[in-house]
Amino acid sequence: MSTTSNFIDLCATAEIAEGEIHRGSLPDGHAVAIYNADGEFFVTDDICSHGEASLSEDGMLEGYQVECSWHFGRFDIRSGAPCAMPCEKPIRTWPVRIEDGRVLVDITAHEA
Repeated sequence: MSTTSNFIDLCATAEIAEGEIHRGSLPDGHAVAIYNADGEFFVTDDICSHGEASLSEDGMLEGYQVECSWHFGRFDIRSGAPCAMPCEKPIRTWPVRIEDGRVLVDITAHEA
């Protein structure tokens, strides 16, 4: 895992097919979900704010929304905002940059 300033290299873009979710980890072990939505990449916390389910393992991506399969709540992967009940609390999103075919995430968001 390499770094470029405050950005951490999570994975290759080629590892995540369009419409899929991949699990990643920050250096401290914090789990994040990496999404490929129509060729755009987004990163959120991996755990649903409602039911403690892993979005990368149990979630379904439809457009820019991830659905948690435990209770069918949804979040907008661009903002983290809840889009369907029973989810009411947003999930954290992470600034993403694509460089040389790699997905990089800004870890300063984790420190805030």
